[in-house]
Amino acid sequence: MNIISDSLKRIKPSPTIAVTQKARELRAAGKDVIGLGAGEPDFDTPNNIKNAAIKAIRDGDTKYTAVDGTPALKNAIIRKFKKENNLKYSAEEITVGTGGKQVLYNAFMATLNKGDEVIIPAPFWVSYPDMVLLAGGKPKIVKCSEADNFKLTPAKLSKAITKKTKWIIFNSPSNPSGASYTKAEINKLSKVLIKNKKIHILSDDIYEHITYDKAKYFTIAQISNLKNRTLTMNGVSKSYAMTGWRIGYAGGPKEIIKAIRKVQSQSTSNPSSVSQAAAVEALNGTQKFIKTRSREFKKRRDFVVRSLNKINGINCLTPNGAFYVFPSCKKLLGKKTKLKTDTEFVEKLLEKSNVAVVQGSAFGLPGHFRISYATSMLKLKVAMVRIKFFCESLN
Repeated sequence: MNIISDSLKRIKPSPTIAVTQKARELRAAGKDVIGLGAGEPDFDTPNNIKNAAIKAIRDGDTKYTAVDGTPALKNAIIRKFKKENNLKYSAEEITVGTGGKQVLYNAFMATLNKGDEVIIPAPFWVSYPDMVLLAGGKPKIVKCSEADNFKLTPAKLSKAITKKTKWIIFNSPSNPSGASYTKAEINKLSKVLIKNKKIHILSDDIYEHITYDKAKYFTIAQISNLKNRTLTMNGVSKSYAMTGWRIGYAGGPKEIIKAIRKVQSQSTSNPSSVSQAAAVEALNGTQKFIKTRSREFKKRRDFVVRSLNKINGINCLTPNGAFYVFPSCKKLLGKKTKLKTDTEFVEKLLEKSNVAVVQGSAFGLPGHFRISYATSMLKLKVAMVRIKFFCESLN
């Protein structure tokens, strides 16, 4: 008798976590590996946020809280949405989870029935399809080409919609491409969704504050008539360098928020009380460091893009958000190099040059690879030299 469930057999372990773990193991074995696979800022959590957590511990704020967030944190989230996105929510329209990932997972578990389709533009964050599958839904992958800057077009969106479509996932700025949609682009997509009144939108805004080149950020519920059908997810992990604190949140229709709370009440229950106290300070406290850190990310982006585009066989677009680039390695695949896939490319890169990146096929778009430049400039400089040497050795 097989004890493992059929639903678990439908999914695979996270490729990004697998790459990061492999890099750790190689370092532990004495290898000089540079890991460019993790989507984690190398900056530390700001001191004012740490101090808020310490105060919470000293004040005995270490008990269970309401399942989906303390009143203080919900109020901070409500203020954030109003101030930064011009979105008005009540406490009943806010949920807090153990990371943005849990919020997304809860949403699918709470809303999907067998056969319900979820439109997922590719390249996509690796966990989207597997979460949909676990919840019994069907991922509907829509490939977005390099020619379209890895962005979904209204024509492709219209073609992907069927009678079974229940959700579309909208991630801007994007993991893994860094692509960020303009107000005009969002409006065009919104017109398609307004016509299809049964579709809900899951807006993953986790990289909201990490944008470049004077790009102005907009979220879809903010500039369309779709707020009553949109779950707007965000969190403190990327903007505030709080990945390990595990706090994500969302604003959305009461019916969905209530259903998410029900799921969470039977899984993790409330997020850490101490992390919630820290998140209150993150949202209410100074925001000055965000721009400073974004400027540093931009310097790294410019260096990485410039370096990659000097390598024969590599082509890399310049993203205007997040901290990833998604270069093409298609010209380095084939009989000449004896590398058939992007997976073989990244495996050989790690084996020969001790640089860990993630294959594009993990994000639904083969022939590419993702680099996270959320690490020091020194490491990036060494990594770019190694990648260049490896690619030249293939020719």
